[in-house]
Amino acid sequence: MDDFTLETLGLAEAPREHPLRYPGAWPADSALLDGDRLVPLPHDQLVHEERAPLLAVGSNASPAQLRHKMAESGITSPIPMVKTQVTGVDVGVSAHVSRMGYVSASPFHAPDAVRELFVIWLDAEQLAIIDASEGVPLPNGNYGRAWLPAPEVRVELPGGVTLPGVHSYVNRHGVLHDGTGAARTHPGQRELLTELLVGSARLRELFGVTPEEFVARARADRQLCAAGTRLFADEKRVTESGLERYVTVQQTGSPGTGSSLFPPLR
Repeated sequence: MDDFTLETLGLAEAPREHPLRYPGAWPADSALLDGDRLVPLPHDQLVHEERAPLLAVGSNASPAQLRHKMAESGITSPIPMVKTQVTGVDVGVSAHVSRMGYVSASPFHAPDAVRELFVIWLDAEQLAIIDASEGVPLPNGNYGRAWLPAPEVRVELPGGVTLPGVHSYVNRHGVLHDGTGAARTHPGQRELLTELLVGSARLRELFGVTPEEFVARARADRQLCAAGTRLFADEKRVTESGLERYVTVQQTGSPGTGSSLFPPLR
């Protein structure tokens, strides 16, 4: 029996196929995603200078979701996933309804927040696939790719190495706030949808009264998702993430590095 398959590890269900389980199950520690297997990553293989470091705050930290996205394009190359300690951002709620059936996560500026999050190291082909899945190349796409620099965002790897910055996806619609104007954190899909539906009669008219109804209707109707996104703004539930200034002109390399995917460590 192979102890490193996603099935054996309990990591095989992608949020794209099980929206109420968004953001999906994350690995317990740093690992290498290689097809259907997730094998431990040695501590001397946590930095990959030839690849782009992408901070995953939602389902991009789910091995099953990554496998799903790559399989759609026939990509089978491995992806290193490194568990890090991140200071300066927290995990918020995107101010849009995804046609995958969920309301996804998006980072927001939080100087005092410290979170354990994964950095996934992507080659140029893999990065282009994830960019496309987030709508980065589209003028009306839901996300822009940002370069979050140190020291504003501190990303520390096991062993104490810090990165000079990371890519991350910032929602172009903004993030939902907590009622006081401050960005709220993402509690998990079922809890979030329950709360949002209880709090808005207009949202219930569009998506039903239960999380299950919300998912079923959202997955079936792109225009309905757009209506839900507009409703968030109309009901004044939306605030800026504070990270908009870091969204870059989209390119393969990190800012200031030419064709390189990753600037030198410092």
